[in-house]
Amino acid sequence: MLARIYRPSKNAMQSGRARSETWVLEFEPEAPYGRDPLMGWTTMRDVRRQISLRFPSREAAEAYAQAHGIPYRVLPEHAPRPKHKAYADNFRFGRKRNWTH
Repeated sequence: MLARIYRPSKNAMQSGRARSETWVLEFEPEAPYGRDPLMGWTTMRDVRRQISLRFPSREAAEAYAQAHGIPYRVLPEHAPRPKHKAYADNFRFGRKRNWTH
């Protein structure tokens, strides 16, 4: 019943940073996914995989896990490297590729 505490990365499809300031506590899987013999659907017997708790800080998530006796591990936080681009570079002389518009 090991839990992992991590900070989710931002959505790659949008430029906003919604829900990226929170920390998440999720349980690691205890059993692999199975297959339903009748319908062939993917099933899981571990109900704890459905639980996802959000906390405002890492300390709050750790305090919750300690208060409830849940063993946990904290995954390292990764910081994205920003790519600095200027709009004027689209019209720069000596581009590697031709401008298409």
